[in-house]
Amino acid sequence: MSLTSPLFFAFLAGVILAYHISDSVSYRKLVLGLGNGIFIASYVTDYTQILPLLAFLLLGYACISILSVWKSSLALGFGVLGVLACYVFLKRFSFFDDLGRLPFPYLTIGLSYILFRILHLMVDVHSGDLDERIGPTAFFRYTCNFLCFVSGPIQRYQDFRAADGIAVIKLDADKVFHAFARVIAGYAKFVIIAALADYAFSFLKPQLFLPGDPSFVKLCILYGVTASLYTIYLYYNFSGYMDIVIGSGVLLGQSLPENFDRPFSARSFLEFWQRWHMTLSQWFKFYLFNPLVMLLMSWFPAPALTAYLGVFAFFVTFLVMGIWHGTTAVFVVYGLLMGAGASINKLWQVACAQWLGKKRYRAMSETLGYIYFARGITISYFVLALTCLWMPELSDFAGLLTRLGPAGISAAIAGMTVAFGLFWFIADQVAPHLTAPSFLATIRDSLIGRNLTLASQMMAIVAVTTLLHKSPDFVYKAF
Repeated sequence: MSLTSPLFFAFLAGVILAYHISDSVSYRKLVLGLGNGIFIASYVTDYTQILPLLAFLLLGYACISILSVWKSSLALGFGVLGVLACYVFLKRFSFFDDLGRLPFPYLTIGLSYILFRILHLMVDVHSGDLDERIGPTAFFRYTCNFLCFVSGPIQRYQDFRAADGIAVIKLDADKVFHAFARVIAGYAKFVIIAALADYAFSFLKPQLFLPGDPSFVKLCILYGVTASLYTIYLYYNFSGYMDIVIGSGVLLGQSLPENFDRPFSARSFLEFWQRWHMTLSQWFKFYLFNPLVMLLMSWFPAPALTAYLGVFAFFVTFLVMGIWHGTTAVFVVYGLLMGAGASINKLWQVACAQWLGKKRYRAMSETLGYIYFARGITISYFVLALTCLWMPELSDFAGLLTRLGPAGISAAIAGMTVAFGLFWFIADQVAPHLTAPSFLATIRDSLIGRNLTLASQMMAIVAVTTLLHKSPDFVYKAF
């Protein structure tokens, strides 16, 4: 069930209406559970396609149930290994082809995010952060919440539980309007900006591989523009999706966590990941980075090593996070690029603090030249790393890098750094002066003005969809 299909609109409206028919908590939980089941069933055409997902859920629930009565580290270790092995097998990672495959097609959408939720439950039940027994229906509503099923955001069970089918939801006209406005804004990002960027990207990408010998400058510019368009497409596709599910969640009493916070304003690679796909970053911070740092510090307790242990932990965390994004060898390269970016960033911070002292380093970090260079290099490095996502075969990725060569890659990064840094400098200087006159702001914020804004956005969505003659898909459902 595509988020942009009329079927999804009808389904969402039906779930919201059914949810608000009664204040009964049991009834509302039943509606949410049925909604999850109907949403998942829309992806399958035969009952066998759902069996592996059910087996994965049963394995996860069995592990959590065992840990709730036997809080053993050994049980946790075996449980985590078992769930991970099952996940790797079902996701068909190319590195493990020799393990064999199930001899029939089956559903893999949503598997990655169910994995995060199951591992989170296992760790929190083992540590005692979750001391209640989770029933099978609550487990299903949490792990398969249709709003977050395809690609998050990754919500903690403790937060989900607080709004799971609650009897009282305070909805007023203003709250409903803002929920609809968020959903419409999400569709505008998804259907207009992301779709147009994808259209231009799909036009330019084949030109990178046309036979012949393009000039060095033309090839560098073509690569920089193509890779940048993909990044724009990815951001607006993903953040638009988040706007849709977060806005819809408000109408069902769910307060889903934000996943983006102006990532392109980040001044470093590490800050960027605090603003991009935040729930994924926080998950890895809590369940991989922090435990790894604690473990390393117990092995190497010397205070002088603490900063460098952090560098190593950043590398491992971002390597794993990068590899998680795909099932082919090129995603190992993506993980290495992510790990290298994070560890180099941390080493730079440590080295500058040692060489200059913290006060002078902070002063240098606040100069205009440093700020916009840092923003430019952060974005251009991310754009470069994302090439792995639109070149999922290692041979194609290697072929593109060979054609660019070290000089071409360096020139493309330098060009993008200057372009992005200059763009944000100009944008930051101009934006504060773009204040609408007070009478226009009054009209815009009036009831008629707000509804006209929504109506114009909906008209634009319909117009662009009609012109492009295709329904955009959600890119992150493949991960």
